[in-house]
Amino acid sequence: MTTAGAHEVLDRSCWSARAAAHEERVDRWVQPHLARRRRGEKHPVHDFLFGYYSHSPAALRRWHPGYGVTLLDAPEYADARGYAVVQTKTHHCEPGTSATRSGLSVTAAHLESLQPLLKSTLRLLEATATRPASYGCFGLHEWAMVHRADRTRHPVPLRLGPAGTDAVVESHRIACSHFDAFRFFTDSARPLNTLSPGRDDRPDFEQPGCLHAGMDLYKHAFRLSPLVPSELVADCFELAHDIRELDMRASPYDLSEHGFEAVPIETPEGKQAYVAAQRAFTERAAPLRERLTRTAGDLLSVASLPS
Repeated sequence: MTTAGAHEVLDRSCWSARAAAHEERVDRWVQPHLARRRRGEKHPVHDFLFGYYSHSPAALRRWHPGYGVTLLDAPEYADARGYAVVQTKTHHCEPGTSATRSGLSVTAAHLESLQPLLKSTLRLLEATATRPASYGCFGLHEWAMVHRADRTRHPVPLRLGPAGTDAVVESHRIACSHFDAFRFFTDSARPLNTLSPGRDDRPDFEQPGCLHAGMDLYKHAFRLSPLVPSELVADCFELAHDIRELDMRASPYDLSEHGFEAVPIETPEGKQAYVAAQRAFTERAAPLRERLTRTAGDLLSVASLPS
């Protein structure tokens, strides 16, 4: 996003190249998902981001430059949510031109309409970043979701069987800080959690070591589209994709038929491996959280300026 008072203008050759690069990047995840969907197949690991989060493959593929950028010769964006025709006299890719041309950009009215979301997102991001990371959960949220359950959440066998899985849950201290994981705990597992995160108090519980807090950076990014650049959305998606693999490798499911080696968190060695990977993801998530925080703050600053 450009700074307040500045504006960037991209001609078709510039913005279409960025759009093509974005599509090529995300297609390595999107196209296999779409192929499975056409075949009526489901992948317990790789389809999660497309099913759990409310952002379709088509929406992920569609590139947006972010607020403060005008696209020239871009009829594809004429009906896009939040865009409108503007007149411009500057040309980012060819300095010195001054001819007035029509273009399309995200409107100030659309920015204004997303102020409540921007404020709540910024509050959550800032609260999460200031809290110390915790590395004692060992991914037990997935185990707690099948504790004493008649059926599993995925059509995949349990590595230790139902009784073995229940024993792991009952022999560990569970400290899940993420509401959107905690809400899927079974009734028998919910009282075993040492924390009680709620839907409306996420800023009081979210912490940067949580895998799901890292995955949710993707949610925060796409919910702010088209105000944020799609490159940032894709960066967050890639992080979420990689985190999801660890999340399921450390789960009670046997994913060997899908090519995933288990991280056996029920053992000391498995716990060490999980925490090492968890720390690495925390480090990867930190700059993305900072970029989202800065972008949301800049957008709110622009929205507060007099028109």
